[in-house]
Amino acid sequence: MNKENRIPIFFACDDNFVKYTVVALHSMIANASRERKYIIHVLNTDICEDMKQVLYDMANDNFEVQFNNVTNYLRTIHEKLPIRDYYSHTTYYRFFIAEMFPEYEKAIYIDSDTIVKGDISRLYDFELGDNYVGGVNDQVVVQDPTFGDYVEKVLGVERDNYFNAGLLLINCEQFRKNNILDQFCKLLHMYNFIVAQDQDYLNIICHNKVLWLPQIWNTEVFGEIEPKEEDICILHYNLAAKPWHYRDCRLQQYFWKYAEESSVYELILKELEAYTDEQRAEDAASGANLLELAKQEIAKENNYLNLVQSGKLKSEDRIEVLDKIAMLEREGRFDEDVEDDPPSKELKPDDVDYLRKKWSSKLKTKLTYRVARNFMNNIIANKQLIIKDVIGIEHMNELNSGAVITCNHFNAFDSFAIQIAYEKSKQKRKRRLYRVIREGNYTNFPGFYGMLMRNCYTFPLSSNKETMKKFLHSMDAVLQHGDFMVVYPEQSMWWNYRKPKPLKKGAYTFAAQNHVPVLPCFITMEDSDILGDDGFYIQEYTIHIAPAIYPDPNKNRAENIEAMRQKNYEVWKEIYEKTYGEPLVYECDDMSTIA
Repeated sequence: MNKENRIPIFFACDDNFVKYTVVALHSMIANASRERKYIIHVLNTDICEDMKQVLYDMANDNFEVQFNNVTNYLRTIHEKLPIRDYYSHTTYYRFFIAEMFPEYEKAIYIDSDTIVKGDISRLYDFELGDNYVGGVNDQVVVQDPTFGDYVEKVLGVERDNYFNAGLLLINCEQFRKNNILDQFCKLLHMYNFIVAQDQDYLNIICHNKVLWLPQIWNTEVFGEIEPKEEDICILHYNLAAKPWHYRDCRLQQYFWKYAEESSVYELILKELEAYTDEQRAEDAASGANLLELAKQEIAKENNYLNLVQSGKLKSEDRIEVLDKIAMLEREGRFDEDVEDDPPSKELKPDDVDYLRKKWSSKLKTKLTYRVARNFMNNIIANKQLIIKDVIGIEHMNELNSGAVITCNHFNAFDSFAIQIAYEKSKQKRKRRLYRVIREGNYTNFPGFYGMLMRNCYTFPLSSNKETMKKFLHSMDAVLQHGDFMVVYPEQSMWWNYRKPKPLKKGAYTFAAQNHVPVLPCFITMEDSDILGDDGFYIQEYTIHIAPAIYPDPNKNRAENIEAMRQKNYEVWKEIYEKTYGEPLVYECDDMSTIA
C-alpha cells in the first residue's frame, strides 16, 4: 500500500462506549472516498471480544480495523505520570498517538460521539505545515460567556483561539519533534485542570500552533449552529447532547440513520428506552456543576494563569525530583538520595566533639539552639511548618532508658517535627535528643543549615575509620547515659515521599548492642490550603509515635537486629495503610528489595 494513500484514524473508547464507535465508523465508511485506504485504530484497555468482532466485521477493501491496547505503553511511561488511575482516562489517549505510532507523519483523532457526513479523506488532506494540530473553534467556549471567561482568565487562551479536541488532525512529526507528550506530562504535574481536562492541556501546549479548520469539520450540537446543515461534514454530539439519551436531541436524525443500519441498533435503542428522568436530571446537574467549576477556577487566587503570572507555578526542579522518585521506586533503588548532597570532606577525629565535652562546643550548641528555636517559631508562625497532631506521645513518656528513635526521612523539616514531639513529652528535662547525620552535611553544608548541622547535638558519620570508631563509642555512651538518638533507617531522603522505604540495619544494631529499645516514629502528610513558593501545597504533618520495640533477652544480637527491623517496618506499614486508607504497594518489579 502506498504510504501517502494510507490514512490513519484513531478512536479511543472503553467497553461502555464502543457501540457508539460502531455507529461513528459506519457513517465514516459510508461517506469516505473509495480511492483511499483507511487504517482505523481503536485505542483501549478493556473492550470485550464480542464488540471487537463487531468492529472487525465492518472492515472492507478500504477500511482496516485494529485494536491497540495502551496498557503496555502506559507502563513504559508510568514514571512520568502523576495519576494512578490513568488507564481509565481514555480522553488522554490522543496524547500517545505520535509516540506509539512513529510510522505516521500525521493522523486523525475523532471522538466516538460523532457522525461523519462528509468524506474524511478531505480532512486528512489539509496541510499542517509546522502547526501541531488542525482543529475547530470550540463553540461552547465561543458562545457561553462563563466558559469563554474561563479559558481567558484561567488558561490564558483567547476564547476565539480555543479548539475542541474531539476532532483533531494531529501533526505526529511535530508532536515528536517538540516532545509534546513530555510537555503534557510535565504540565500534568504543574497544574490539575478539572473543567475540560485534556482539552485544556492541549490548548495550552498547542497555543498559536493550530491550523484552524472550517466549522463543518466539527459542528457541535450546541447553541447557534453556523454551517448549513447540508454542508456539515462531522456532527459532534458533545456534552450531554446524546441522541441515545434524549429523544429531542438536535440533528438526531443523522445519528439514527446510521445507527439503524448498524448491528448495534437494538443495543442503543434499549439504552434510550432505559434512560431515566433521574439520569437526565443528573446530566443537568453535571452541566451546572461544570459551569460552577469554571466559575470557581476563575475566582481562584491560585489558578493556572495567576500562578504563571506570579511566578508560582510548580517548580520544574521539584517536578524533576518527583519524576526521579518515581523512577527510583520503579527500579527498587530505595537507598539512593533523590537530591544531591553537599560534597563530603573527610571528617577527622579531632574535627568533631560528639559528646560536647569542650567548653567551646557547649557554648556553640547553646547559642545555636537559641537561633534554631527562633527559626522554628518563625516557620511555624508563617505556616511553613505545620504540625497537625502528635499521636502516641504517651509511648515516648513511658521510656525509662536511652532509646533509638527511628523516623521516615522526606525533607529537612522532619527533624524539626521530631524535635517538637520530643519537647511535648515528659522526657525533655530528663534526656537529650541527638541525631545522626551524614558526613557532608556536617563538613560542607552551607549557611544557616550548616550551622544547625554542626551544633545541634548532631552525630555525623564519617568516611574516616578512626572517626567512625569515635562515633560508635560516643553512640554507646549516649544510649547508655539514657539519652535519645534519632536515626533515619531508610538512609535516603525522598522529598515528600509518603511510603516507608526499606530499612537498613544500623539503627537496630545500635539498639541491640546497647540493650535499649527502638521508638518507631512515622510522619504522615496531607496537603494544606497554603501554596508554597515552589508551587506545591505546604504539607501538614501528623507525628505518629508507636510503642517501643525492645530487644529480646533470649535472642542474640543478630536475631534482635533483624526482629526489631522487621517489627519497625510492620509498624510503619500499619500506620501508612490506616492513615492513607490504601494498601502499601511499590512500583518496583523486585518486591524482595522491600523485605
